[in-house]
Amino acid sequence: MAATSLSPPCNISVSSLLLRQPSCTILKVFGLLPPTSRNTRKLGRLTVTRSNLAQDFLGDFGARDPYPEEIASQFGDKVLGCQSTEHKILIPNASVLSLSQLQCSPVSPSQPPLSADDARTLLHKVLGWSIVEDEAGGLKIRCMWKVRDSECGVELINRIQKVAEASGHYPSLHVESPTQVRAELSTTSIGGLSMNDFIMAAKIDDIKTSDLSPRKRAWV
Repeated sequence: MAATSLSPPCNISVSSLLLRQPSCTILKVFGLLPPTSRNTRKLGRLTVTRSNLAQDFLGDFGARDPYPEEIASQFGDKVLGCQSTEHKILIPNASVLSLSQLQCSPVSPSQPPLSADDARTLLHKVLGWSIVEDEAGGLKIRCMWKVRDSECGVELINRIQKVAEASGHYPSLHVESPTQVRAELSTTSIGGLSMNDFIMAAKIDDIKTSDLSPRKRAWV
């Protein structure tokens, strides 16, 4: 690949960007002009010079000098535009992805349930859910919704069941009152919580419910 030629060096004024204030900051590219102020920082061939007025507008503006270790590593030869640089597209692992993007997987009955500490850690990844203990002493997670009326409650349950059918993991749904719906999740085959419960909770969190919520009163 042929080397790309650079345009002739030039002085670049940023005064027009500072609400048309008098020119106070000059970028001297490729060392064409000597620094004219003691407020100067230099990185490679790029020199940044600013006056006190520019510092007032821009704060601590400029690049730091490279560390000796950085110079020794030849970091300047590994920039994005270097044709010999190896570029990789990395696929994020499960810890980076949102729980709602994961899929429920089969759980062996011999698998132990999640500990209380692990459950509390995963609880930070879902909204509106809490950890409760069932009658047998196992853990489950619970979420409550306030809806506008009984029809909205039925619609919410239908939306949750549709998501659950697609994932193959079903919550326990209860109508507490005409305006309140409760959902509980646990993995009965292991007598406690599994990762599937939190994945399902995250998928339920993604369900649109704003049109089912009680209307806010407008005070005049």
